[in-house]
Amino acid sequence: MAGRLTTHVLDTMHGRPAADVLIQLWRLHVPGEGRELLKTVRTDANGRTSEPLLIGVIAGSYELIFAIGAYFAAIQVPTSSPPFLDEVPIRFALADPDAHYHVPLLVSPWAYSTYRGS
Repeated sequence: MAGRLTTHVLDTMHGRPAADVLIQLWRLHVPGEGRELLKTVRTDANGRTSEPLLIGVIAGSYELIFAIGAYFAAIQVPTSSPPFLDEVPIRFALADPDAHYHVPLLVSPWAYSTYRGS
């Protein structure tokens, strides 16, 4: 069984999924060797991506970057200028190539949290 990586974004300010959030998935390499952009996607009306971010996990370090400042600007939420949260990065490691890793983002213009979901 090939492991996979999924995500979703919840707008905690409005109590709903965050639609049309731009997300980048990066694979991080050994320090000094840079990183590799694997995928750029947007969330759907349910705050999820239409497919897993990864199918066939390779153990290693990754980063998700969520364009939260642009999301709140697009739905016309007044924030500071520049926004307190613009791009939200989450760095994490995947160890088991057969596991399902789910990394959600719960976010408002002023705070965020994440966890390893199922």
